[in-house]
Parts: sequence; structure tokens; C-alpha cells
Amino acid sequence: MKKEIPFYKPSIDEQELEQIQEVLSLKSKSKVEELEHEIKDFIGASNVIATCNATAGLHLALSAMDLKRADKVLMSVNSFPSLPESVRHFDAEPIFIDTVVNGLNIDIDKLEEYLEANNSKKLRAIIVTFVGGEIPDLNRLYEIKRKYNIIMIEDASNTLGAMYGDELIGNLKADMTLFSMNPSNGKSSVSNAGFIVTNDDTLATQARLLRTHAINSSFDSFGNLDYIYDVVDIGYKYDMTDLEASFNLAQFYKANSFIERRQEISELYIKELNDVTHVTVNDFDEDHLYTQFIVKINKNRDGFARALKQEGISTGLTYIPLHLLTYYKQKYKLKITAYGNALSTYGQILSLPMYPSLTNKEVIYICDCIKRISKEWI
Repeated sequence: MKKEIPFYKPSIDEQELEQIQEVLSLKSKSKVEELEHEIKDFIGASNVIATCNATAGLHLALSAMDLKRADKVLMSVNSFPSLPESVRHFDAEPIFIDTVVNGLNIDIDKLEEYLEANNSKKLRAIIVTFVGGEIPDLNRLYEIKRKYNIIMIEDASNTLGAMYGDELIGNLKADMTLFSMNPSNGKSSVSNAGFIVTNDDTLATQARLLRTHAINSSFDSFGNLDYIYDVVDIGYKYDMTDLEASFNLAQFYKANSFIERRQEISELYIKELNDVTHVTVNDFDEDHLYTQFIVKINKNRDGFARALKQEGISTGLTYIPLHLLTYYKQKYKLKITAYGNALSTYGQILSLPMYPSLTNKEVIYICDCIKRISKEWI
């Protein structure tokens, strides 16, 4: 019997409703401050700044570091469009670096080659993305940051709770780390909350100021502005509402159980798909958060995805390399073959449904459909 399995859907129960009800009763203290405090304690960092979404968080982070016109920001060509988009809003320039061979994260050798050949005062920052929850060699990246004296922003959008060595991501050596509470990388129907995490008090102070119109005043518990206020810079409206914060508090309290469930689902996927023709899965990694479950289809990936869609199974691409997107291809006159590793990998990758409420029966259904399609695949 055909099932309808979305690419992602939120996992919600009574805890979210209870948190939201506290806000609607108009009797709770600031849920935004509570959420910021909880995440700060959890990660161990000095500052957490909540934003209405992760893209706003990135734009705010770039504003806090005073990004200027013609500045350059390095990033993997395999990044979500929000990264170069935010850089372009400053009339600054995103510089794309290829991915590793047969991988999804930035090629650190090619990154260092670029820096050695193009080190200049206009080179301000690097944004490092952890694709699908996989963490690159951060120790080497931190050494590059120190050597070239550039700002490092970690795009850890969906890796809240990830460890690197004995420390949590967000409390290491990056200048700022960005998190998102929307694992789908898309338009969420429930929540798009984001966070900037930093141990740099100067950056945090500037981000907090700019988050709400650069108004230098106080707000009461209902969000009302004080009688007298001043504006000291050009800011934004990037603050999070208490309703948004209340939902994400409940989600945050489940973070560890969500990670455990995604790992269970990944183990089941790997077990079922390990020897399937035309499909390649990586070995299970207990340190991987599996915010996406990515396989490789070695022949006609797009046709394979359409065949799964006919069975009611939605899939995704994490990500389409930036140099293949119309704006960046035309703006910077980029050739399709300019980033060979990313192009080769992109032609095969397919992200399968992954979320905590996905049942084992649904995973088996997905795998059975993949096995059946693969047997008929040319």
C-alpha cells in the first residue's frame, strides 16, 4: 500500500503546547531570555543571541563584524544559498571553495591554497558549513584562522548538541557559531528560530544592539519600548518572539532524544541499504548527528528521486552547488566544471526522509521501495 512520507515534518507533543500556553496566559517571564540562558548553559559559551531565523542570525553576525563593500568571505561551494545571499546584501563578495573528493564539506587543502595565493586585507572571514551534521577537521581550520588572522563563522545550523573532542560545537575557537531550529533547510510551517553563539563579548554586544533597530533602551515583559529611547546605529528587526521561543524551548529539551532517534533511524537505513545495487551508503558514525541522511545513486539520480516520489516518498538535495544557481553563475561567470568535486558528488547525492517521528515501519517502506526500484534500474 502506497504511503505518503514527507521529506521532513516536526515532532510535536504536549510539551510544546504547554510552553506555548504559558506565553498565551500572559503570565510567563521572557521565554526568549529563558531559551538563550538554557542554550548558553548547555553549550558553555559566554553569549547566545536568539534571532527570528538562522539567516537573520547570519546577517546579524556579518553586521556585528562590520562587513563592508568589496570585502571577501570564503565558503564552500556546497552551501545553502542563505550564506552568499547574506554576504551579497553588504555588496561584499562570496568566494567559493570546492568540496573534498566524494564528500560534502569544504576541501581544506584547496581553502589553504586559495589563502596562500590571495591573502589580502579585503579577505575578512570564512564561513564553515557542517553539511548534514558532519563535522570537518576543525583543529586544522582553527589553525588556518589563526595563521591568516581571519574571522571564522561556523554554519552549524543543524548540529546543536554535536561534540568535537570533549567540547560542544559552539564553545570552541570560532568567532561565532550559528544554529538553526529548522532542520529542513526550507520554509518551516512551525519554527525558523536561529541563534548566534559566541565567546566574543564585543561581537555579542553589537549583535544584540543591532537585533532590534539598534534601539538603546529597555523593553518590558510584553515587549513595550521604554518611554524614552535612542537609536545609535542602523539595525534590523531580527528578534525572536516569546511564542517562537516557547516552542523551541520544548524542542531544545528533546535535543538529545532527537539525536538518539536520528541515529537509530540511520542505523536502520544503513542495515537495509548496505548492499543495494546502484545505492551507496556510508558506514555508521556514532559522532554523526544525521540531521540529513544522504545516499548516493550511481545512475540517473533525478529519475530515481521521481520514482520514489511516485511511491509517496519525498527526497531532497543537500545542497545544489552554488555555482549551478542562476544568480551566482551569471554574476561571477562561473563555469559548470569550475568545482569538479562538488559537481561530481552533487550528481549522485540524494537526501532521504529524516526526522525523529519517522517510524521504523516507514523507514522499512522507504528501503523496500528503494530496493524494488534499484532492481529495475538501468
